[in-house]
Amino acid sequence: MKKITKKQWISFSIWAVLYTLFSVWMENLWLLFGLIVLADIYFTRFIPWRIWKKSKNRRVYEMLEWVDDILFALIAVYLINLFVFQNYQIPSSSLEKTLLVGDYLYVSKLSFGPRVPNTPLSFPLVQHTLPLLNCKSYLDWPQWGYKRLKGFGTVARNDIVVFNFPAGDTVALRMQNPDFHTHVHQYGREAVYSHPEIFGEIIYRPVDKRENYVKRCVGIPGDSLLLRENQLYINGEKMTNPENMQLNYYVETDGTPITEEQFRALDVSKADRILYSAETGNYNMLTYMGFKPNETGRFNLIYHLPLTEKSLALAQKMSFVKQIKVEQDIWSDVYPIEYETGWQRDNYGPIWIPKKGATVELNPLNLAIYTRCIVNYEHNTLQTLPDGSILINGKAATTYTFKYDYYFMMGDNRHNSADSRMWGFVPEDHVVGKPVMIWLSIDKDRKLFNGGIRWHRMFRMANKG
Repeated sequence: MKKITKKQWISFSIWAVLYTLFSVWMENLWLLFGLIVLADIYFTRFIPWRIWKKSKNRRVYEMLEWVDDILFALIAVYLINLFVFQNYQIPSSSLEKTLLVGDYLYVSKLSFGPRVPNTPLSFPLVQHTLPLLNCKSYLDWPQWGYKRLKGFGTVARNDIVVFNFPAGDTVALRMQNPDFHTHVHQYGREAVYSHPEIFGEIIYRPVDKRENYVKRCVGIPGDSLLLRENQLYINGEKMTNPENMQLNYYVETDGTPITEEQFRALDVSKADRILYSAETGNYNMLTYMGFKPNETGRFNLIYHLPLTEKSLALAQKMSFVKQIKVEQDIWSDVYPIEYETGWQRDNYGPIWIPKKGATVELNPLNLAIYTRCIVNYEHNTLQTLPDGSILINGKAATTYTFKYDYYFMMGDNRHNSADSRMWGFVPEDHVVGKPVMIWLSIDKDRKLFNGGIRWHRMFRMANKG
């Protein structure tokens, strides 16, 4: 063995300290056996880690040098993506105007503590499907259980959170929206499985490979949540609405169209502008909403627009606007969809959010609300017998004690957000991280160098109310 240089000792010491700290953070001291590998890399070299550097063929040497650099980069990116942060693009308008479609975010894994991956063997920077090849980006084996490392804090009420879509455990590949469980409720399990030409292949995805969603956490474990006329109450206390919360409104004008400049002042994107008129065939809907035809027997121009409180005040000041009405609550397919609660999108609850270690008595309503928690997320079997008695894991049960904490997520764009009101709670093992900064923002309604880059949003904090 050659003489060990000072440089070797310094390099080994730095990596050994970092690796030891990582092993302690992982709470797995068996990983310390990896120090033997580090010692071999820097000192003993029983394994010829860099034998390719001795190649006298320059082309082979350069090719292997590229392979070495690429492998190192992939491993580094994979570890950073798993344990530190990942990039995330806002795909939908559910959090507008807090976060906009086209915002690119840094999502901190350290804020709530990173998860040890359920599927450790996966391609970095790809969620579940390899582009072009259109195949899974991960191997089903090995599968690890849920474990979260220590982070800087826990999910708090009003935090904006990135999480894996809970109802995305089973996916109909051809019809992924709405989710598989909604399809089963609407059409029946047999119909969904027996019509692959419509629904496609039915697949299961592990927790960390389900779609990433981003919403605001409005309810934390142990909270009692109630929504009345779009106003949120937690534990009986009226909550302050997010500054940029939006609702949908019908805006009737005297026949004067709203200009592009006025739409921009109202901060309404092109995708969100819907115009109703006599020609659009919405007579019954407009009549139901309370609008009346004018003296010619036709309806005036009526726009359907999402507006913040600030934008609503601006619209009300426009001289040609006759009246503005908030969109009425017409959604009835809310969680739990298997039970008639009478709840709707704007009038939801009261509902209690499960807390780890808390116990609930089981009755028909509680079963409808918490069955997914008991079966899908906490992996128990549940059976209701003809006499109404309940078996959990084959044993009679009248109560259930939760193993996880759960959260209730909602979008700030309240009338245009598929959230916990539609598909239920978010288990703690589905929480990915916390958006901390917008590093790029693209406005798809404008050309790239003519307002297409939202410079004023770049490098600003993302997790605000």
